[in-house]
Amino acid sequence: MNRPTPGNTRPVLITGGAGFIGSNLADRLAADGHHVLIYDALLRPGVEENLAWLKQRYPARVSAIVEDLRNEAALREAASQACAVFHFAAQVAVTTSLLDPLEDFDVNLRGTMVLLEALRRRREKPPLIFASTNKVYGDLADVTLIMEGAGYRPRDPALHAHGIGEDRPLSFHTPYGCSKGAADQYVLDYARSFGVPTAVLRMSCIYGRRQKGTEDQGWLAHFMLQALAGEPIRLYGDGRQVRDVLAIDDALDAYVGAWRRIAAISGRAFNLGGGPGNAVSLLQVIGEIEAILGRPVERQIAAWRPGDQRWFVADARQASAALGLRPPLGWRQGLEQLAAELAAERPGGRQRALAASEAT
Repeated sequence: MNRPTPGNTRPVLITGGAGFIGSNLADRLAADGHHVLIYDALLRPGVEENLAWLKQRYPARVSAIVEDLRNEAALREAASQACAVFHFAAQVAVTTSLLDPLEDFDVNLRGTMVLLEALRRRREKPPLIFASTNKVYGDLADVTLIMEGAGYRPRDPALHAHGIGEDRPLSFHTPYGCSKGAADQYVLDYARSFGVPTAVLRMSCIYGRRQKGTEDQGWLAHFMLQALAGEPIRLYGDGRQVRDVLAIDDALDAYVGAWRRIAAISGRAFNLGGGPGNAVSLLQVIGEIEAILGRPVERQIAAWRPGDQRWFVADARQASAALGLRPPLGWRQGLEQLAAELAAERPGGRQRALAASEAT
C-alpha cells in the first residue's frame, strides 16, 4: 500500500489541482516534501494564477499537465506515474449540468471511469480519494423544516442535533447530482470489486483562501468577493437556506487523513462539513459580512433554483473519528480570516492590508 512518505520520487496526482481545494492541497503536500503532479484544463477563470503561484513556490516539487479530463491518453499517462490520486477535476455547477447534461456526464462520470480503469490496470494500485458532494442526498424534500429566525431547521430533533448521516438513502437530483452520485458509487465499487484502495468525501460548503467563488460554486467566497467589491449579492430563494460550512485547512486535514488511513477506510464514504456547530443561513452570513466590513451589503432576490436544498447539515462524526480530525474552525472566525485573505488577493489588496496593519 502506498503511504504518504515525503520525498517519494513518484508524484501525488491531483486532478483539478489548480482549483480551490486542489491548489491548497498541493501547497500543503509540496510543503511537506511530496512531489505533486497537477492535472488541470485551466478552464475556470483565475485558476491559472493558482498554478503559477504553486510553481513559483515549489519549482522542483510541482509539475503540471494542462489537459482536459476527457483526454484518455493523457489521463492514463498521469495516473501511471502516481503514488496516490486526489480526484477533484469536475464540472461543478448544477446550472451548467441543466444546460448541457451530456457534457456534465462526460466530464464527471466518464472521466472518473477512465481514471479508475487506469488505476485498476496497474500492478500496484495507488489509493484514490474522491471529492463527492452533499448533492448525492437529493433535495431532502421529505425532511420537515420549520423557520427559526433567519434560517430553517429540521423538526426532527435528531437531525437538528447531528445532521445528515452517511446512512441517508442516496437520491440523485439534476444531471449534476446524477453524474457526481454515479461517480461516487463507482469509486466505492472499485474498492469492492477490484481492490483499488478508494475513499469518498461528500463535501458540504468548503471555503477559504484562493477560492474563485461564483454564484454556481463557492457561494461563501462569492458573497465575500461581491461585498469587498461593493457589488450586490443575489439570493436565490428567501436566503434562509442553511448550510454547514468548513474552512479549507479543516478540509485538507480530512483529505490527508484519508490518504494516511486508506488501509483502514478503503471502500467507505464520509460526509465532510462543519456540522451543526457551523450551520448558518445565507442571511446570517451576509449579516456577519456586514459586521466585518462595517457597512451594509445590497441584496437582490431571485427565484429558487432547481435541486436547491433548503437545509443541509452534514453529520461529520464518522469522518472525525475515522480520519482523526480536530474540531473545525468556527464560522465567524473563519469569515474574518476569509475577508482578510480575499482582500489581500485583490489587486493592490496586499499593500492595503499591510498599510492598515501598520496604521494600527
